Amino acid sequence: MVNRNLIRGLDLNEQSWEAELQEALGEADPTTWEAQGTAELGQNKITQGKILRVEGDWVLVDVGYKSEGSIPLNEWGEEDEPPAVGQEVTVLIEEVDESQPGMEEAGLIQLSKRKAEKILIWEKVMKSLKEGDVVTGIATRKIKGGLLVDVNGVNVFLPASQVDIRRPADIGDYIGRTIQCLVLKIDSDRRNIVVSRRALIESEREVKQKALLAELQVGQLRKGVVKNIAEFGAFVDLGGLDGLLHITDMSWGRIGHPSEMVQIDQEVEVMVLHIDLEKKKIALGLKQKQPSPWEHVADRYPVNSRHKGEVVNVMSYGAFVKLEEGIEGLVHISEMSWTKRISHPNELVHIGDEIEVVVLGINKEKQEISLGMKQTQDNPWDKVADRYPPGTMVTGTVRNLTNYGAFIEIEEGIDGLLHVSDMSWTRKISHPSEMVEKGHKLECRVISVDQQRRRIALGLKQLQDDPWATDIPGKYQPGQVVKGNVTKLTNFGVFVGLENGLEGLLHISELSDQKIENPEDVVKVGDEIEVKILRVDTDERKIGLSRKRVDWANEDLGEQPQDGASTTTTPKMDASELKGGVGESGPLFKTSG
Repeated sequence: MVNRNLIRGLDLNEQSWEAELQEALGEADPTTWEAQGTAELGQNKITQGKILRVEGDWVLVDVGYKSEGSIPLNEWGEEDEPPAVGQEVTVLIEEVDESQPGMEEAGLIQLSKRKAEKILIWEKVMKSLKEGDVVTGIATRKIKGGLLVDVNGVNVFLPASQVDIRRPADIGDYIGRTIQCLVLKIDSDRRNIVVSRRALIESEREVKQKALLAELQVGQLRKGVVKNIAEFGAFVDLGGLDGLLHITDMSWGRIGHPSEMVQIDQEVEVMVLHIDLEKKKIALGLKQKQPSPWEHVADRYPVNSRHKGEVVNVMSYGAFVKLEEGIEGLVHISEMSWTKRISHPNELVHIGDEIEVVVLGINKEKQEISLGMKQTQDNPWDKVADRYPPGTMVTGTVRNLTNYGAFIEIEEGIDGLLHVSDMSWTRKISHPSEMVEKGHKLECRVISVDQQRRRIALGLKQLQDDPWATDIPGKYQPGQVVKGNVTKLTNFGVFVGLENGLEGLLHISELSDQKIENPEDVVKVGDEIEVKILRVDTDERKIGLSRKRVDWANEDLGEQPQDGASTTTTPKMDASELKGGVGESGPLFKTSG
């Protein structure tokens, strides 16, 4: 029986191809045909006649009627025996006319020998064929939706979707070819036959598939024919079942497209890599027929050995270098230069370049080799400590600013960090942009070098002596009255600028003899006020101030606790509250130790 689902799945419009099919047959409506031997002679009937004579382009035939019938002479082909008087002929009565153009006699009957022959062939085929039969014919014509195939003189319809398992790019390529098809559908009323070459191939393949799967084994070498090529690989017909030859299994080396290795209809020998019996999928390989170049890769390319290779691909993260056919390694972008800042590998290498590399590591299981370019040169950081010992004066360019400092390039690829705490002895630096700008030249002093971590600490303030160790202790003494400007108000007191960013803390308890809840009630930012120095702490880098004690005698000041708090009208202050030398939100700078 024919698979009815297959018939329903045909991608064609029955009315459109049926019209073309009838046009190809060159006949009247087949539903009006009547077989020979009927009792009365009439239109659309097939009967026997006898040739009376040939006149010009017409052959006159006696069909047993009161009038003679006429057949166009061109209905006898070159392969037919020429019409002769007395010869019997089977004809179709097409029309009974009052007159026939070009003939003197009236009432001639229009006959057709060719159509009668086709009708009889159709009837013979209809009786001999059934759905599911295999027929052989020649593809003769391309029509809308498929092909006409001549089977023993009868045109049958082969839909385009049923020409092959994979729909061909142009079904017209089949015209003139002898093909075998399976009869899908016979419509006796319309005298239509639909056939499928695909169904026949699939049924034959199913038999071959079962036999093939029963004998296939992983590791076998099998011959097949390449049937289709895609970006990811090629499909190879093993004789009833296609296997996938993936692009990664074609060669140990790099290939851009499967067509570089195989062509359609090419016979190839492949190795069976994997079999999925349930899904009927087979993975094939070409490269597996040869030994893997990765087998003894560690012997040929030991770690730290130098080799030359060709750049075969450049990505944003690095460059792939071919060491030999099938062996490639990756030079990561971080392994290209000791000093240059590389945004993309193509700044240094391009496809086709021959470069020297050092083997950094091998992962045989993953078939990966790590390579380095910079390792072929001396590492400049190995000698940084010798060139820039602590205390060395250096000049560099501000390359980048961060919240915690500025990076200064002192030579190509060698940066030092100028931390905000090393920018000023007295000023509190919130951001390096307060002191330096990107692109500016700057002179600094090397503070320390960590060669292993590749870090150089630089200092700007170290170009001068520490004023807390020299000038400040001598210039500012406890009991001394000085003037300064209010720089900031806090809930615990007032910061007073004394000079060049040097600040002292006027604690809220030292603002007035009266209890003060809010310093803003007494002073404003920018006010110039007179204060007395209570304390100078060079270790903590703080100066404690008092406004209420300005008029006190020095001996009264000396009676105060060391923290500078009042013994009579103010609570005792903890040493940590004496925040002289503190900037807007913290120490002017951090000291080591």
